[in-house]
Amino acid sequence: MENLNWLPDTLLRKARHYSRQLWVRVVAMGLLAILVLGLTQIIEWLVPDQMGSRLTGAAADRLLQIIANAMLAVTTFSLTVMVTVYRSSSTQWTPRVHRLIMQDPVTQNTLAAFIGAYVYALIAIIMRELGVYVDERALVLFAVTVLVLAFIVFNLVRWVLHLQTFGSLIDTTRQVEGIARRQFAERLATPCLGARPLIGAAPDNTRIIRATQSGYIQHIYPQALDKAARMHGVDLYLTRDIGSFVFLNEPLVQVRDTGAPPADGCDDDTLARAVRDNVVLDDVRSYDQDPRFGLMVMGEIASKALSPGINDPGTAIDVITRVGRILSDYSDETQGNGDLPYPNLWVHPLEPTDLIEDGFGSLARDGAAVIEVQQRLQSTLTGLMHHPDKGLQDAARIAAGIELRRAWSALKFDHDRARLRRSVAEAVWNDVADDLNPRQDQGTDRAPERD
Repeated sequence: MENLNWLPDTLLRKARHYSRQLWVRVVAMGLLAILVLGLTQIIEWLVPDQMGSRLTGAAADRLLQIIANAMLAVTTFSLTVMVTVYRSSSTQWTPRVHRLIMQDPVTQNTLAAFIGAYVYALIAIIMRELGVYVDERALVLFAVTVLVLAFIVFNLVRWVLHLQTFGSLIDTTRQVEGIARRQFAERLATPCLGARPLIGAAPDNTRIIRATQSGYIQHIYPQALDKAARMHGVDLYLTRDIGSFVFLNEPLVQVRDTGAPPADGCDDDTLARAVRDNVVLDDVRSYDQDPRFGLMVMGEIASKALSPGINDPGTAIDVITRVGRILSDYSDETQGNGDLPYPNLWVHPLEPTDLIEDGFGSLARDGAAVIEVQQRLQSTLTGLMHHPDKGLQDAARIAAGIELRRAWSALKFDHDRARLRRSVAEAVWNDVADDLNPRQDQGTDRAPERD
């Protein structure tokens, strides 16, 4: 069986995954520094003697020494700031946001630039000491070193500006909203990751490929899975969603024969290996391919803000608005699935009920007795009830009724209940008015009658 790792879409997804790792960017910048020094040596011999001898090696040595000394101190300072922000964000907001801040592109690019410049200066100094760069021809080395200094200054300015908001609450919520919206848009642009929508359970006439380890489903590579399915003459049903936790020996994928003959060398063992290689399990959830995780993290930030130690309902209100803005982009993944890139793969579509629960569930519970939070929540859910998608309309209406019941039982002051009543859509109030029994509630504040 051919190597599925070399498929274009699979390679692109893996490249995007690794590009978010700090060590990858640092290594890439270090290799670029070595390449630049090599090109400098080549270009130096193409410069005419009269021009190349205008500057001596001593001029470049002073600049290289400045870069080597400064970059070591600046890199150490930047790492200290980065670690401090990581720890404080985990403590103040939610530990789940820590992994997102670790992938902050400005921070990673700045650190990679500083380390790359340090590598450039060290190697250039070593080459000077070995006599590779002679004193008589150092014009190109001096010019390239000046460009490196300009590159360092640019990154220093960008880093200082970034530090003004790095790790703050507003910057953190914007980052979480940004990645959630990007993953949401990517998912809806290719509904069900390009596979067929799996509504309900898989067919009965299937066999099961079980997980060989426990963990969250972090990534799936649909092109590789679909290719493996076609080569084996089967359909693959992913019965567990991305972000789900799978225990050892639990069903991971269900397989149904299509009647097509398998390719040479393809059997049940090779299919099981292909599935396990392209359904990645790990010990934590990832934002990649998982827009629900971004919504859940935003809900956790709001829930943490509503804790007695912080008592910041304004943050919860801000998060409600941001979650509502993300959900307004929703569209039904079961519609318009005519031309599918991966027809041998079946994936569950996003359910609007789950999305609303992920975004609003925890903050609605913890803010049940905070009237300002409940007013904004009902206002946002009312807005989602006007969404063009019928499924999201119904899910928002059901959620509004549930949260109205919860808040009504938590709010004991009649004035707060009246404010909440004005924020609730009339249709939602009609749905739950009998359960709230407002007439009886209004009489609970009266003194008991004497016999």
